[in-house]
Amino acid sequence: MEVFLSCDWGTTAFRLRLVRTSDLCVLIETTRGQGIAETYNRWIDQGGSRERQAFYASILKERIAELSQHSNRSLTGVPVILSGMASSSIGMKELPYQKLPVHLDGRDLMVEKFESDGEVNPILVISGVQTATDVMRGEETKIVGCASMLADDGAEQLIILPGTHSKHAIVKQQEIIAFNTHMTGEFFKLLSTHSVLSASVEEADLDEPANQERFREGVSAARASGLLHAAFRVRTNQLLKNVSKTENFHFLSGLLIGSELKDISSSVPVYLVAGSVHNTLYKTALEELNVPIGETMDADVALIKGQYTMLSAHY
Repeated sequence: MEVFLSCDWGTTAFRLRLVRTSDLCVLIETTRGQGIAETYNRWIDQGGSRERQAFYASILKERIAELSQHSNRSLTGVPVILSGMASSSIGMKELPYQKLPVHLDGRDLMVEKFESDGEVNPILVISGVQTATDVMRGEETKIVGCASMLADDGAEQLIILPGTHSKHAIVKQQEIIAFNTHMTGEFFKLLSTHSVLSASVEEADLDEPANQERFREGVSAARASGLLHAAFRVRTNQLLKNVSKTENFHFLSGLLIGSELKDISSSVPVYLVAGSVHNTLYKTALEELNVPIGETMDADVALIKGQYTMLSAHY
């Protein structure tokens, strides 16, 4: 197998990549705004009369055809592997969560293979994992993908995966043994757009020194005062201290990220799997909290590595 198709079909977006197996280099990719939620609604709107799996597969087939045309190569028979929301209740097919622990080589994760009549690409869908009180879909594949950067000493290690719903996963002896979810990104959106604080913030890059200072101040406030009290400082910063809306934006960001991270022990090795923006924010926050970071890995790289590990184990 020289190449495979990596599909990241999230709630609001679709991304398909053609990946070379020898070095996991992305040869070409396509991105669309038609996520799982929109696809599910389209299926409902047409009456749900067509079998759901076939409906999703037809859309996937269209995207593969586009990628084939743009890459000027045949993709017939190339396997496509999907993780995340594709296995959810609104996805291609709902698959049950796998209970922890699961091994980092991917052998324990639940994978379903579809090779229906007329389909030219084998489709593999990865399910998520669960504890007694928490679930995740998609992040488990990234954790599998970052296994190579973890220490192999049998001790507990913490992997942080920032996002709308950030995940903190504990790995020990090459197994995911626990995780918890923090609604950091979603709370930030709610507070910055739908609360009394929305009039006191304005989005801006972190590059400005004043914004960086306010971000660090927010992280420190989370540790000292707690979220519910310190959040109102976003408003009083503007009313009483003439703090700019852009600086306040980053104070609120630091406050929420600091609230997520403030209880992390500095004695447990911490690894970060994130995109470039989250990477900068979380590294800055952890530094402010005096929590050392081990290695970091780009979230897209971890996804592709994890999907290839799963493909190798189950295809």
